Amino acid sequence: MREETKLKEASLWQPLDDSAVRCELCNFYCRLSNNQLGRCQVRKNIDGKLYSLNYDRLCALAVDPIEKKPLYHFLPATKSFSIAAIGCNFKCGFCQNWQISQPDVSGLFDCGDSYSPQQIVDMALRAGCASVSYTYTEPTIFFEFAQETAIIAKENGLKNIFVSNGYFSEKAIEKMQGFLDAINIDLKSFSDSFYKDVCHASLEPVLRNIETISNSTDIWLELTTLIVPDQNDNPRELRDIAEFIAKKTSPSTPWHLSAFHGAFKMDSERATPIATLTSAAQIASSAGLDYVYLGNVRSESGRDTICPNCGETLIKRRSFEVVANHLENGKCPSCAEKIAGVWDR
Repeated sequence: MREETKLKEASLWQPLDDSAVRCELCNFYCRLSNNQLGRCQVRKNIDGKLYSLNYDRLCALAVDPIEKKPLYHFLPATKSFSIAAIGCNFKCGFCQNWQISQPDVSGLFDCGDSYSPQQIVDMALRAGCASVSYTYTEPTIFFEFAQETAIIAKENGLKNIFVSNGYFSEKAIEKMQGFLDAINIDLKSFSDSFYKDVCHASLEPVLRNIETISNSTDIWLELTTLIVPDQNDNPRELRDIAEFIAKKTSPSTPWHLSAFHGAFKMDSERATPIATLTSAAQIASSAGLDYVYLGNVRSESGRDTICPNCGETLIKRRSFEVVANHLENGKCPSCAEKIAGVWDR
C-alpha cells in the first residue's frame, strides 16, 4: 500500500468550512468531510485536501483498433493505446466492466500497476498507435493522470480520446479543450428515471454536456446507446434521442446502437434482438441522422459508412476491421460530398 504522503492531490476542487471539500470534477459535486470518499470511490478528503487514490495505478492496458471505442469517423483503421484506472462515478446495473469500475475500496491501492505518463506515451509509440484512449472505466475519475499523459502524447504527435458517460463538470470540459481530440459519450437513455434507477445519476447533465462538446469545442464527438430490452428500447424514446442528436448537435454526429448482453446485476436479462437494433437504425435515419451504426452483434450490416448524399459505400468494415476505405480527402469519390470526421493524422 502506498503511503498517503505519496498520493496525488486532485484537480478541480474547493475547500469548504470545517476541513470539508467540494469536488468539482463531475456533476455530482460531492461534498466530502474529512476522510470521506467521493461517489467514484477514488477521490478522498484527507485533512482538508482532495486526493486522487488511483493516480498512476492502471488496471488495464491494451492496443485496440480505434473502431472498438467505438469511433468510426476518427482516424479509421488506426490503433489506439487504451488505458484505465479503477473506479466510476456511475453504478450501472448492466456494466460490462464492473470488476474494475465498481471497486472494493479496501484493496484500492493494490489494484493495478504503477506507470508514469511518459511510459504510457512511449508504449503507445512503440506499438505504432495514432492515439491514446482513456476508456474501460470512466476517464474523468483518473483525470489527473489522463491530462498529464495527454499533454505528453500531443507533444509526440498522438491524439487523445475519452470514452465517457458524459457526466463531467463544465470546468472539466474547459480543461479537456487543451488536450482532448475526440470523445465517445454513452447516451444511455432519454429517460431521467432510467438514469436514476439503473445508473444512479441524472439525464440532464449528460444532455447539456453533449451539446457543449458538439457546439462549443473542437472535440470530435460520437455517441453510443446500449439498447437494453424492456428498459430503453421503446421506439418513441429512440426517436426522441435521434431528434435530440439531429437538432442539438448535428445530423452528421455518428450514433452507435449497441446490443446488450447480460452482465453484472443484470446478467440474467435477455440480449437485444438484432431486429430491435435494425428498427432503431431506421428510426434514426427517418429522424435525419446521416451516420448510424450497429454494434456488439454478429452482423455484416450496419457497420459501413455510407455517403448520405448518393448512397455510395465509403468505408466497409468487418467487425472492428476496416476492409476498404474509398474516401478521397474526406470526401465521397462519387459525388464529392464532404463526410464529417477527422480523417488525417
